[in-house]
Amino acid sequence: MSAVIIGIEGTMLLAQEAAQLRRPFCAGVILFSRNYSSPAQLKRLCATIRAQHPDAIICVDQEGGRVQRFREGFTALPAMGALGRCFDRRPLLACELAEAVGVIIAYELRQFSIDFSFTPVLDLHDPVSEVIGDRALHANPAVVVTLADALRRGLGNVGMIAVGKHYPGHGRVAGDSHHVLPQDPRSTDEREPDLYPFIRQIESGIEALMPAHIVFPQHDHRPASFSPVHIKELRARGFDGAIISDDLDMAGALGIADPAERIQAALDAGADVTLMCNDFSAIRQALTRNYFHRDPAASARRLASLRGRPFDAAALEPAYRAAQEKLQAHAAQLL
Repeated sequence: MSAVIIGIEGTMLLAQEAAQLRRPFCAGVILFSRNYSSPAQLKRLCATIRAQHPDAIICVDQEGGRVQRFREGFTALPAMGALGRCFDRRPLLACELAEAVGVIIAYELRQFSIDFSFTPVLDLHDPVSEVIGDRALHANPAVVVTLADALRRGLGNVGMIAVGKHYPGHGRVAGDSHHVLPQDPRSTDEREPDLYPFIRQIESGIEALMPAHIVFPQHDHRPASFSPVHIKELRARGFDGAIISDDLDMAGALGIADPAERIQAALDAGADVTLMCNDFSAIRQALTRNYFHRDPAASARRLASLRGRPFDAAALEPAYRAAQEKLQAHAAQLL
């Protein structure tokens, strides 16, 4: 039973990483800029990963703007906030561009057998959060929903699922969970605008969500990523997609010192799989341990649904070229 998606060190798979991929609890690999030098290299790397673990999930943060891991040889994607600013002037065009971005992300990644990108960000834009900032689509939750729907439509048209983040909302919370454990003392009523995009995306069938490393003390003393209370609420709202923890190497997750205990705590809370991205010593340690899911059959089903659908590059190329042309023709609207 898969438990953790791991980061790897460089542009080639090391022998010890190949062995890690064959461990029973390794679900796959998340890629970063350090793992990319060229399209040819990326193709070799993904093929090597699949040779070691044919059912591996391969994923990446390819949001656009400052969070775009692959650049040379890929389309330069706008920050999501640029789509929101465009919406304020030309809402129909903004939705068309959001859909085009989804097509481009999916087409360019599926060429390399990469299953999905962690997108869309469903957090609300607010200057209080520097780590989210222009990664957020908009400050208005209804606009976030509209643009996220369009982006997901583009992804889905090329056979890629969407992962909404960071439940139940990181955008209006001070503190960067990469470096601290943020606290959000607001009541549920005060946080309703933050919740709105997630609830609407659940209703429209989003395939996966990522909880935040944030404590909401009105709700639970544990971060949402380790909180059965928050994840039970997600399920009660009808969400039956995959729950993927945020990176368990982040400072917001380090209240649990042992890396294997972190993974098990997230699984106990209701996550279907976890991420461990950058602490290679912790990854090696974690993969020597055994893990248990609350509902192994359901988690296996949800993880299987994350994999990219069969990809026909020739059949999808006209839609990809049209999306590129639309984005290029309206680049000035995204400044």
